[in-house]
Amino acid sequence: MKHNTIPKQTQNGQPGDEYKMNPQPEYIRSDYNGSEKLKNKTVLITGGDSGIGRSAAVHLAREGADISIIYYDEDKDAKETQQLVEQENRKCILIKGDIKDEEFCEKAVELTVSSLGKLDCLINNAAMQFPKESPEDLRLDDVKTTFETNIFPFFYLLKPCLQHLKSGSTIINTGSVTAYRGSHHLIDYASTKGAITSFTRSLAKALADKNIRVNGVAPGPIWTPLIPATFDKDKVAEFGKNVPLGRPGQPSECGPAYVFLASEDSSYITGQFIHINGGEIIGS
Repeated sequence: MKHNTIPKQTQNGQPGDEYKMNPQPEYIRSDYNGSEKLKNKTVLITGGDSGIGRSAAVHLAREGADISIIYYDEDKDAKETQQLVEQENRKCILIKGDIKDEEFCEKAVELTVSSLGKLDCLINNAAMQFPKESPEDLRLDDVKTTFETNIFPFFYLLKPCLQHLKSGSTIINTGSVTAYRGSHHLIDYASTKGAITSFTRSLAKALADKNIRVNGVAPGPIWTPLIPATFDKDKVAEFGKNVPLGRPGQPSECGPAYVFLASEDSSYITGQFIHINGGEIIGS
């Protein structure tokens, strides 16, 4: 369901809990029909417990994929997502831990392959943010944490994943509209998303000869737990109203993009981003 207005609300601590949100985000449309685009594929998703990650997990499962989810500490959301995937008659494993830890990332890849048999797609999706109204308010500890969460794990996961990815495999990175238009109150976050854009384009070229495609999704204002967990209640109530479509997007409006980029439907696409942002016109 699409909502033009979000009630005032906040949560304490990142990345936030989906089960506490009002209204509940829509993770998949009720009329979305799978067509086995990803039958028997295996996908590893960071931040797959809620929000866009949950939407990607359920869409990919409906298309026939088994799912491995890395999450931080949102046990209730993670278990709910696992159940949703299993309702699609697909396997789902949960791996709890901190992606800022390189050793943990390596072990997560090993556990994914040992549990599900292989790896066909990596989705780098987990992120955090610390909104500040002024550059003078930036705290270097927060900046460091933002970079260590939003971009460093892409490198931590890349090398172990490349031991298993093969011709036809895919890597999909969650970027952001902020990488293209900037954000005065999310300077460090937008900077990491800019790094993700360059990472995606560069890695796509590096892996083209192996026929491993690397693309990304650049969401705009999507109703996910990160929003009430990082903005005050007044900003939450205004969230998403300043885009041409006049409302925040739902995770369900992002999930199909991950299906497209993971499937053979996008076999001649690499190094690109799909912009799901409610109509913002941005540069390349």
